[in-house]
Amino acid sequence: MSTPQRTDPAVWRPAITLIVGAMAVVFDTTIVSVALDDLAKDLHAPFATVQWVGTAYLLAVFVTIPLAGWAQSRFGGRRLWTAALGAFLLGSVLSALAWNAPALIAFRVVQGLAGGIMMPLMATLLMQAARGRGIGKVMAIITVPTALGPILGPVLGGLILHLADWRWLFLVNIPFCVVGCLLARRNLPDDRPAPDQPRAPLDTLGLLLLCPGSVALVYGLSQVQGRSGFGSPGVLLPLVGGLALIGGFTARSLRRRTGALVDLRLFRHRSVASAAALLFLGGLALYGPMLLLPLYFQQVRGEDALGAGLLLIPQGVGALLARGLAGRWTDRVGARAVAVTAFALVAVSTVPFAFVTAGTGEPLLTAALFVRGLALGAAMIAPSGAAYLGLAHEEIPDASMITRIAQQIGGSVGIAVLAVVLQHGTGGAHTAGALADGFDRAFWWSVALTAVAVPLCLLLPGRPDRAAATTPGPRTPAAQTPGQQETRC
Repeated sequence: MSTPQRTDPAVWRPAITLIVGAMAVVFDTTIVSVALDDLAKDLHAPFATVQWVGTAYLLAVFVTIPLAGWAQSRFGGRRLWTAALGAFLLGSVLSALAWNAPALIAFRVVQGLAGGIMMPLMATLLMQAARGRGIGKVMAIITVPTALGPILGPVLGGLILHLADWRWLFLVNIPFCVVGCLLARRNLPDDRPAPDQPRAPLDTLGLLLLCPGSVALVYGLSQVQGRSGFGSPGVLLPLVGGLALIGGFTARSLRRRTGALVDLRLFRHRSVASAAALLFLGGLALYGPMLLLPLYFQQVRGEDALGAGLLLIPQGVGALLARGLAGRWTDRVGARAVAVTAFALVAVSTVPFAFVTAGTGEPLLTAALFVRGLALGAAMIAPSGAAYLGLAHEEIPDASMITRIAQQIGGSVGIAVLAVVLQHGTGGAHTAGALADGFDRAFWWSVALTAVAVPLCLLLPGRPDRAAATTPGPRTPAAQTPGQQETRC
């Protein structure tokens, strides 16, 4: 067993700075999900319109994720982070002041455009600051907000709605954004490119292929819930169009030696390819059941929004406790062993929900949620850290975008698939028992889809000392940092 490397103390200051700002983004992604009924009533809008408050935000995120790497090289990480956080603050204030549903949807787009830049940029800045040392611990830091957002967001949203009105769902972002901007100016290095340094050109054609393609794909998946499955034209057409555009971008990017919007040639690294696949499945395992669990507590057990959110707290506590343990063990025994164990535990701890009835005792569900939270936390950390092994300094932004897109699309696919299964299972059900049977079927699907990830975990790098033994000669001075290894397909 290798000795884990200590995280450089200089990493903690930018880490705390970035987490403060990122908390506003990750909570805002899920906090609104419990407020749709309140928004429909207060804004006098049909539910189908109000649903776009969440959908428009998600689509806007996918517009700017691919731009994060180019924008960082063009403007510098600190300036880009501060500008994006300022834009998110503006969008939050405007959302709180919205006078009708279309205005709120438009202001949520502003938030989404800023959030799409911030999340991959956060991972890039921290991995570059760590310089390849203690990657597991660094990923434990990075994934704190991204793991807790989907779990604790509904709890915070339910609590705010219990004490105040929906406008406070956006006003609560203000302190995070203001303090985050102040800390960024103080704690993040000034990495602006030199005035005489050549500026990277924007891959305009790649932008016109990847961004609309990602948006169309996610839009099609988001429409599954309200339509008759994947065969509906409103779902099928954007899915096919999105896949065609993404396919065109992929073919073009693989042919370009330099200057692609996202360097897909990084998939030649086994660590990047396997990590992206597992983060896709990890997003499915995290976000898919986050659709099922609150609905189960509300529809089958009769809880309100706050009650359902509070019942999910054990999962959040488990995810929080997993941070340090998973990061430490990833550095010691490698990502492969941690990921195999974690994904297997996610599947096993979801099984009890496949047997739930209206009268299932809460202690059993609470214990299962706690274990599930522990396993999910580890399942996201291990592949996230493995994706950066063996990469040069300048390759990190592209790896951050690849893994972020994979996780987000995986979440969208998970929600879409489980929504269809749930619709078919609960269609026509009018009693709690009949509804519970439909949820049982959906949870079994979740178990099966998560189990698919277990054998894929074997493709991740093994023990760090063994991976280091296969590392080729130095590539660039920036890449010659302790703890970096390269594994190719």
